[in-house]
Amino acid sequence: MAKILIVDDAASMRQQIAFVLETNGHQVLMGQDGLDGLEILKQNNDIDLVISDIRMPRMEGIPMIKKMRNDVRFRNLPIIILSTKGDNTLIQQAKELGASGWMVKPFNPPQLLNIINKVLSKIAASKSG
Repeated sequence: MAKILIVDDAASMRQQIAFVLETNGHQVLMGQDGLDGLEILKQNNDIDLVISDIRMPRMEGIPMIKKMRNDVRFRNLPIIILSTKGDNTLIQQAKELGASGWMVKPFNPPQLLNIINKVLSKIAASKSG
């Protein structure tokens, strides 16, 4: 399956997402904010997907996405935003920066897995075709 990085400042949210992903065969790495996320990305060149919150301390999701998109190593790495309903403007901004999808917290595990599978399928199709 996929190696997925979860970036969220809420430990409980990271654990919930990790449980769902690991139960479904994915390998999970976790960071508590954008700075952690970028550092984990730099240390692991085999991450297939990033799931990130928008609102976090030290570095929020939007600046993290900008830095990812400005780095050739992460320019095409899929990003799924998992954020609160009140963040519609930020979600739109993330989409414009190249986020692959988004979900609203609290998340629905089957829906999250469905989005992940769709994103990973698109990537697999683009690599094989």
